[in-house]
Amino acid sequence: MTPRIDAHQHFWRMARGDYAWLTPALGAIYRDFDPDDLAPHLAAHGISASILVQAAPTEAETAFLLDIADKTAFVAGVVGWTEFASPDAPAAIARLATHPLLVGLRPMVQDITDDDWLAHADLAPAFDAMIAHQLVFDALLKPRHLRRLLPVLERHPQLRVVVDHAAKPAIGAGDDTAWRDDIAAVAQFPDIACKLSGLVTEAPSGWTIDDVRPYTDHLLSCFGAERLIWGSDWPVVTLAADYGRWLATAERLMASLDATARARVFGGNAATLYLSHRGRRITG
Repeated sequence: MTPRIDAHQHFWRMARGDYAWLTPALGAIYRDFDPDDLAPHLAAHGISASILVQAAPTEAETAFLLDIADKTAFVAGVVGWTEFASPDAPAAIARLATHPLLVGLRPMVQDITDDDWLAHADLAPAFDAMIAHQLVFDALLKPRHLRRLLPVLERHPQLRVVVDHAAKPAIGAGDDTAWRDDIAAVAQFPDIACKLSGLVTEAPSGWTIDDVRPYTDHLLSCFGAERLIWGSDWPVVTLAADYGRWLATAERLMASLDATARARVFGGNAATLYLSHRGRRITG
């Protein structure tokens, strides 16, 4: 039986102080979140495991998350952070990779001032180290960054990449032609996957499934069920929907797929991408 996996969730502890984006303006998520908060949602929906993703651009937070993972049976792997632009990046990646539950790394590209940062050739040693240590590059992008990802994919064809939150298209905000064209161009690279996550927080208030469907239909046409990976983006998702509503919405959006394909989107693809070489082994 294919396990159900939430491939994108967060924990944070406010007193740590390195979450620059997390301000009182975010209301309900401006508080601590830990495994005891998530566990009831996983149990209620038959989800066996999760991938815990960084929320602060520090190695201290990565250590904090790995410590949680060591103590939390349902956390199958951690996507952490290191400074890719540092001359010491290859050594830092090698050191972080000694922890078996470190399955990927995620620079917070969406928050980097230089929109062309991804295309810089001096990041090549970091990407080469990612390949050498069998780590996934989680690409936290906005639509404008998708075309900047293309040189990375061309230079590093062995790099395993997942585009987080489908690069956050501005759902219902006007012409989305550039996003559609650019996500399709990225999907031409066969080892690139995309997370079916973070979409409803990009939709207008009062969103319905019909607002989201054109975007997920396009993702299916580009990536197929073989390269789409469901994630909750909890607790950020709660700004737009509770855990169960987003999961039910995603399941309805994937209802045209057969049972085998749906199982891949809701767990099998995450297990293959993140856990086949590293991470905690899980069963359904």
